[in-house]
Amino acid sequence: MRARIYKPAKTAMSSGTAKTNVWVLDHVAEQARSVDPLMGWTSSDDTQAQVKLTFDTKEAALEYAAAKGIEASVQDPKARKLNIRENGYAENFATNRRGAWTH
Repeated sequence: MRARIYKPAKTAMSSGTAKTNVWVLDHVAEQARSVDPLMGWTSSDDTQAQVKLTFDTKEAALEYAAAKGIEASVQDPKARKLNIRENGYAENFATNRRGAWTH
């Protein structure tokens, strides 16, 4: 059984970083999904592919994988460059701007 350990990225719909400070152990599907001929739904007999476990640290996730005999690969997160503006959010409403400005 194989699994992937990673730290999730922030969602594209929000500038917040909620749910990005945990590590996730995600099982890799052992077999491909098949299409049901009658309804057209995709399904699989592999229930482990539906399991996502969260851990506070990468070490805890690795210890769990080692204890359960799971072959895990770790994907370290890429560091984000902080976008800190000089005046912050108030810059959007500045009254001392020279020249035309629109959204």
